[in-house]
Amino acid sequence: MQIIGRIVRTQQELKEAVFRNVAQHFIDYLWLRQRAILSPKNEDVSVLNKQLLQEFFGSVQIYKYIDTTCDINEVVNYPTKFLKTLESPGVPSHTLELKIEKPIILLRNLHPPSLCNGTRICIMKMMPRIIAATIMTGHAAVESVFIPRIPITTSDFPFQFKPLLFPVRLSFAMTINKAQEISLKVVGLDLLKPFFSHGQLYVVVQEFEKPTICTFYLETEEQRIFCISKLYNETFQARKDNICAVNS
Repeated sequence: MQIIGRIVRTQQELKEAVFRNVAQHFIDYLWLRQRAILSPKNEDVSVLNKQLLQEFFGSVQIYKYIDTTCDINEVVNYPTKFLKTLESPGVPSHTLELKIEKPIILLRNLHPPSLCNGTRICIMKMMPRIIAATIMTGHAAVESVFIPRIPITTSDFPFQFKPLLFPVRLSFAMTINKAQEISLKVVGLDLLKPFFSHGQLYVVVQEFEKPTICTFYLETEEQRIFCISKLYNETFQARKDNICAVNS
């Protein structure tokens, strides 16, 4: 594991390793786009993003999305106050906190191929109904774009409701699935919870941009031994599969 990166024992150490010298780089989006913390679940990512946002200078802009039911006859049964308490997978939380020149990630396809689900962008200006931004990754990098509020119909509940919102969330931290097609040079992996399926740890590490500075968050010796063993076994198996494929 040490060959790939170093191990830290606290979440604060992980954040400091990935976002070192924040005071010198807080307005440098080229610096920000090269780094991220990867965590297993959306709820863990949300907590990390909120904590990291507070460590950067600048005033916070708060957006709250507008909830409406798709069926006007259901308005009485599902008032706005109730709708605000609902959390749906793939939909940002009701309150979105952002800062100028900070990285966010798209959660919907808006204008392929430049603005797709998973595209990282940097906020340049925030307005009530529009966010002006610069694309950070992909073939359209440095292109200026505008992100509107859009309605997103969700059917994860016994009824349908349609929040009007910005389809983005902060991207200091991201889930593994969102990060697999993004080139990163400085990466923090939150391995506190066992969440890798077979082969996923090897795939994630292999997809990092070279050279990569990688930091692993592991609290206990048991977690460290488990991850080292898992990565070693998966690396050995992957190389064995590659050799078999070449020889066949």
